[in-house]
Amino acid sequence: MIMVNMATEDSVTFDPDLPDVYGDAQPKQLLRTIIEEHEQLQTLANRHVISSGQFSRDVMLQLFRLAAKFECNPERFNSPLAGKLLISAFYEPSTRTRLSFESAWHRLGGDIMSIADRSTTGIAKGESYADVAEMFNNYGDCVVLRDSDPEAVYQMARSLRIPIINAGNGIMEHPTQALADVYTILKWRPELLTDDAKPIRIGVVGVPKRMRTVRSLLTLLSQFSDIIEELVVISDRPAKTAFADGQLEALEEAGLNVRLSNELDGELPELDVVYINAIAWVKNAREVMGNAFRLDDQSPLKEGAIILHPLARGPELDVSLDTTPHNWYFAQARGAVFVRKALLTCMTQRTERVMDVV
Repeated sequence: MIMVNMATEDSVTFDPDLPDVYGDAQPKQLLRTIIEEHEQLQTLANRHVISSGQFSRDVMLQLFRLAAKFECNPERFNSPLAGKLLISAFYEPSTRTRLSFESAWHRLGGDIMSIADRSTTGIAKGESYADVAEMFNNYGDCVVLRDSDPEAVYQMARSLRIPIINAGNGIMEHPTQALADVYTILKWRPELLTDDAKPIRIGVVGVPKRMRTVRSLLTLLSQFSDIIEELVVISDRPAKTAFADGQLEALEEAGLNVRLSNELDGELPELDVVYINAIAWVKNAREVMGNAFRLDDQSPLKEGAIILHPLARGPELDVSLDTTPHNWYFAQARGAVFVRKALLTCMTQRTERVMDVV
């Protein structure tokens, strides 16, 4: 069998200075816009992160400011977590979330123990989450857990004396993904945080009841209702089945102007931000939802609009958009590392090591 060498000079060389995203995702303007109030970050010490609902607007803004500081000067922050050990426990498939947490921890100088297969753990033998948590207390300084069981993070948290971060619990929550989503929006348009900002219109394509990324994002956006003129939830389901009991009412009570739509293309020309997802994880199965909705370079997107997607994507987000200015989903994935760096630093009580570095 003759092997043909398909490699050419063009295919094996790369330019390290090329931008990694098409969106102008530089964080410097956001850093200038948010006034530092480091006391807010100190409230994250000795606390678990389980739900998006536990974050106030003020705490989020300070987290975003610290994330922007990390992103502006990554080489200056390489040891805040020296001597700290992360237990990265991913009992459900993950690429971006797991690697971004581990990258964040490593880049801050910490070490990692990683579990990527439930079948290799005591849980596969029937061991309780409470007993696993007792062992984790002795082995590490922080736990990041992803589990298809929505109750796992709660059961483990009850026995932990070290912080735990919910990296996805079934269909319920994914709070750090939502933090990365809002961080991306504010980097795109930092002037939204100024007094004379014009509110934007956001479209969220997905099913809030069944998608943890959408559920958590809507919860965080409710803290920023003053900068959102309208939030359009685009779903192929009626309101009764698109939202969980009380979910829509809670968003409206927080001040969000929420409207449900069953049509994507008709909404796109008026949307400044389009957030699209089509995947819900139920146990260890991938459930694809909202098959009626697709975005590609022929979609009637508003000029200047950005597209966000938590990834991994399917046919709902065509690769033809990758080389357009609408592509902010790669910037979104990149920024998640810096948001998680900020969060991990605060939760492990190492905030003082970064607040005096500019």
